Amino acid sequence: MKDETQALKDETQALENGKDFSSSRFSCLLATKDRDFLLSPTGLQVKVSDLDGKVVGLLFAANWYPPCRSFTQMLVGIYEELKSSVSDFEIVYVSSDEDADAFSTYYGHMPWLATPFSDLETKKALNRKYDVEGIPCLIILQPDDSQEDATLGNGVELVYRYGIQAYPFTNQRLEQLQREDRERHENQTLIDLLTNYNRHHVLGHPGPKQVPVASLVGKTIGLYFSAQWCVPGAKFTPKLISIYHKIKQMLAINGKDEEFEIVLVSSDRDQASFDSYFSSMPWLALPFGDPEIKKLARHFDVQGIPCLVILGPDGKTITRHGRSLINLYEENAYPFTKAKVEQLEKQLEEEAKGLPSLVYHQEHRHQLNLVSDGNGGGPFICCVCEEQGSCWAYQCLECGYEVHPKCVKAVNRDSISVTN
Repeated sequence: MKDETQALKDETQALENGKDFSSSRFSCLLATKDRDFLLSPTGLQVKVSDLDGKVVGLLFAANWYPPCRSFTQMLVGIYEELKSSVSDFEIVYVSSDEDADAFSTYYGHMPWLATPFSDLETKKALNRKYDVEGIPCLIILQPDDSQEDATLGNGVELVYRYGIQAYPFTNQRLEQLQREDRERHENQTLIDLLTNYNRHHVLGHPGPKQVPVASLVGKTIGLYFSAQWCVPGAKFTPKLISIYHKIKQMLAINGKDEEFEIVLVSSDRDQASFDSYFSSMPWLALPFGDPEIKKLARHFDVQGIPCLVILGPDGKTITRHGRSLINLYEENAYPFTKAKVEQLEKQLEEEAKGLPSLVYHQEHRHQLNLVSDGNGGGPFICCVCEEQGSCWAYQCLECGYEVHPKCVKAVNRDSISVTN
């Protein structure tokens, strides 16, 4: 009886909103009593009912936010490739743009459908229904809302991770992809990762020196995903160069039968930028525009750069968090293994016992509290050096300001004069 009463309430509410409860799930979501259509790139109106029987992605994004523009550019390629081979897939843009002109400009680069910018009520209702807290957000809807996986909220992650292979975005398909991922990682070798049918080398210095990938087998390898245009990369690369030389020197002094090398996996936009960026580095690189670059980014789920993936002498992945480990432990992070990281974490715990629980930092007006992963801390970006951090941090409980303990410039409270 309770379910019947709730169903009656839902139907009444739907009718009050001007929507036909008995129609498809897409009409209930995207149509109103005054509008039964969506916008198309050609300017024609497309009936919402045309979505029936299709897998539909609701894209929440805005022109003013750079990550949205970046994701949209990638999504366009995937959408067009899918549409050329299947007919039961569509995307609907739900705008968070600031005004109609911004909407028109942004939507002008999209090949899919959109809700009208003026329909704020539908936008608000969709945001509430799918609990959209950040953009870009891609909600995947199956045509049958009785399916267990009728709604998937992590479309952005799936597109970044699997691209066109994620279609039709069902649990069955994703489980298959995850099994294939596990198998690839379990069986990966350096040769398989870095070579293809017509290239068996990487680039060295001075160019165009060719270094056989086979000569790297048995070494600890860092795959450095970066680009000259990347601002965080411009800050991290000099630090990585310094640490690279220190690790090499440390291995030479210790006389260990170990070797360490880094290979640049570039996202540069042209050959000149790649050449300029690579020339500043002492290590190796995949050729600019090599087809393996996108495959590697997808294989290691690289969603942002710079990123440092560490491979062991056996070619298996040690960690995808090499950048964070370099920031935390510098050359001491080598060889980046779980055992080494646990050892360093214990040392950090001991060192933290000697740190004051409260400090005042000359670049911040509030008191900072010492926190760790277990008491309110976690991964963060240091507000001083702008690099990643984790484990221990000094955190402002009033505004969220966080710094590495090593970046704190402790002062007396009376000497603070900043106005931030």
